[in-house]
Amino acid sequence: MRNGNGWVRYWRDGTRPLEAMHAHFLDHVYAPHSHDTYSFGITDLGAQTFRCRGAHHTSGAGMVMAFNPDEVHDGQAAAELGYQYRIVHIGPSVVRDTLGDAAGDGAAGSMPLFVRPVLTDPLLTGALARLHEALVHGSGDLAREELLTATVLALAERGATRAPRRRALEGEAQRRAARQAHALLNDLFLEPVSAEQLAAAAGCSRFALYRAFRSEFGMAPSDYQRLLRLRRARQLLAQGLSPADAAASAGFSDQAHFNRWFKRAYGITPAIYQRAAH
Repeated sequence: MRNGNGWVRYWRDGTRPLEAMHAHFLDHVYAPHSHDTYSFGITDLGAQTFRCRGAHHTSGAGMVMAFNPDEVHDGQAAAELGYQYRIVHIGPSVVRDTLGDAAGDGAAGSMPLFVRPVLTDPLLTGALARLHEALVHGSGDLAREELLTATVLALAERGATRAPRRRALEGEAQRRAARQAHALLNDLFLEPVSAEQLAAAAGCSRFALYRAFRSEFGMAPSDYQRLLRLRRARQLLAQGLSPADAAASAGFSDQAHFNRWFKRAYGITPAIYQRAAH
């Protein structure tokens, strides 16, 4: 949505409390309000100022804002040129599930509390940016879940009062879990495989499976699934299918997404590859 005050784009999950927004505001002033979620924002351009916990705070480019559920705050531009920012709202139930899964016993323990409304931490900025991109730009369910887990754990570990508990597999148990998930992806790479499916097949938590797979195969499960889809698309291109048809048949959400990953993996576009094959 665009107007004289800037623009706004919004995305939300249809099944759980998980939402994301990308906006550029010039003179919009937020009234005091709160969310029933954890809310984490990245200021991309300019600066924004807000009042929270009885004090004024400013978030400049690259900084992270962290609001606990039901924490009242307002907000407005800190300079005439306004500000651009991205924000992700994550429900407490999603955070609890993620922390419980990482702990290995389903128990999240104490929920994280963020005592600083503004954090300066490049690692957190990068994690949030990757999660936001995956949510709003059509990444698959598996990639979204991996990035959600990584972001929640990073935020809790580096910005909250208590670090989360983590339980990973070791030795033969780690290798066995990774290979079981690997076999499932080989069979079902064209299907929308979820993190829960992979974890169930491996007999462990989502977090433990992710760590085991990366250790055994050098990439995340979602990266391997995408690699298998790219290989399938190459076969289809060589058989004469158009890039658009190859993208759809190989499980990519759209041709732009396919083109971007094809070039990142192989250094050329699908069209160039197809011309060379013929």
